[in-house]
Amino acid sequence: MRQKKWVIKQADNSAALVSLQEGLGIHPILCQLLLNRGIESFDEAKKFFRPSITDLHDPFLMQDMEIAVSTVLEKIAQGHKIMVYGDYDVDGTTSVSLMYSFLKQFTDQLIYYIPDRYGEGYGVSFQGIDKAEEEACTLIICLDCGIKAIKKVAYAKDKGIDFIICDHHRPGSELPAAVAVLDPKRSDCNYPYKELSGCGVGFKLAQAIAQRKGMDQASLLPLLDLVAVSIGADIVHITGENRVLAYFGLKVLNDKPRHGFKAFINHLKPDHNMDIGDVVFKIAPRINAAGRISHATKAVELLVASSLEEAETYASTIDEFNTRRRDLDERITEEAIGQIKDGGLEKAKSTVVANEDWHKGVVGIVASRLIETYYRPTIVFTIKDGKYTGSARSILGFDIYNALDACSEHIEAFGGHMYAAGLTVDESKFDVFKKAFAHYVDERLTEEDLVERVEVESVLELNQIDEGFFNILQQFEPHGPENLSPIFCAKEVVDSGWSRLVGENKDHLSLSLFNPNYPRDFYKGIAFRMKECFGQIQMKQSFAICYSLKENVWKDKKSIQLFVSDLKFKK
Repeated sequence: MRQKKWVIKQADNSAALVSLQEGLGIHPILCQLLLNRGIESFDEAKKFFRPSITDLHDPFLMQDMEIAVSTVLEKIAQGHKIMVYGDYDVDGTTSVSLMYSFLKQFTDQLIYYIPDRYGEGYGVSFQGIDKAEEEACTLIICLDCGIKAIKKVAYAKDKGIDFIICDHHRPGSELPAAVAVLDPKRSDCNYPYKELSGCGVGFKLAQAIAQRKGMDQASLLPLLDLVAVSIGADIVHITGENRVLAYFGLKVLNDKPRHGFKAFINHLKPDHNMDIGDVVFKIAPRINAAGRISHATKAVELLVASSLEEAETYASTIDEFNTRRRDLDERITEEAIGQIKDGGLEKAKSTVVANEDWHKGVVGIVASRLIETYYRPTIVFTIKDGKYTGSARSILGFDIYNALDACSEHIEAFGGHMYAAGLTVDESKFDVFKKAFAHYVDERLTEEDLVERVEVESVLELNQIDEGFFNILQQFEPHGPENLSPIFCAKEVVDSGWSRLVGENKDHLSLSLFNPNYPRDFYKGIAFRMKECFGQIQMKQSFAICYSLKENVWKDKKSIQLFVSDLKFKK
């Protein structure tokens, strides 16, 4: 099991903690969690625990929103045809589904378009613009991409096609000459919240149109299941406005989801309400599988399906794609690890691997898998027609986008975020790029940086856990970046004798633990991929665990379960 460093936050004994505890009347550890999230007053806590749809910002605060709304309404009034264009990942397909679902209330002169991952690649494509011309579209609403599509937007303009860009990626030094560029990360945009997903930016456009047409804001709520899924899948911050959108979006997902999500949920048969974790690990991989194995248009067809029967058909097909995707990423991960070992690169500070036989649709997943084994910045490439096409993933605190930017003279194209990016490198420049990337990483990361950190919010011994504590802890959801599920530390636990190996390959630990000072109280837990620890656990010696708390439902009975992320034995 890979070594991890536990970083336990210091307990706060400030006046703010005392004030929160007095105002809220809750456990001091829960008040500490609030302070860790920048929440220092009763009113801020109330807003955090009780999100309101009225907390959403005015969409017209976003730069170019006025012209974007006027353009859309003018095109609809004049009977012009509109293309809704989006990327092939979850954020892109949910964005397209949202905008298409919303606009079809007002016009039937509407089509959607998703580029082919393999034939067109990421972002706006010339083929997509040609399709818009062929279909006599005079406006393309581009979602989750387009912020750097300067040449493509100019190409469309020459054909008499206007562009509205709804993106959330970092702009370059020049913006495309679109009618409107909606991106809160624009340097000249004063929108109060900068971390929207691409689908979130699309929602703000829908919100602004609805506002201009005098529609009730509640009429937009059915769109929020799409926004919640995009937020979870794209790993954006779950703070501020995103927290409100995710909170109400999950309510829609659980209470009255669109047919496409309902079909997925029927296939999954969950015994609990879907949360962000289910979005990330169950729904998102299935939506992504459509574009990885076949074409992402199938994901949009699912998400805009007009009946459950229609959606069930699409969901079954996408489930088959997901099974194929899982088989592929397992095989390729194994081959990539073999490549690292054969090259004697286990101790390197970065990973760059490539193979012409690797499926382009799963290299990003493989990069994430490799980080689970070798905790370091990682790029996985596939090769075709003299081009290396790769996905990059990073570790805590290391900006992979900046790393690629520093090596950009060797890169044909790239884009992405701090922790995930995509790139294309010409075969003639691959070796020099590989050296430049390794050099950049070597200069900036120490050996200590390459030890995964477990950020522990507080020491919480097992005997301190009760139902009241857990009920309030659940109100910290939905979790995600900047509001991660709290990780606690118990410094002394002992196996009750009922712990065992579970899973198809007996890779996981089902734990039954107690605090040695309170031997009557047993706590059930799960520790994934920690089978090598089973022998020591059975010796009945005390050990320490890092864990989060989850609700477990079994045969309609609810219980508190420990999700153990690491454990350490006394030396």
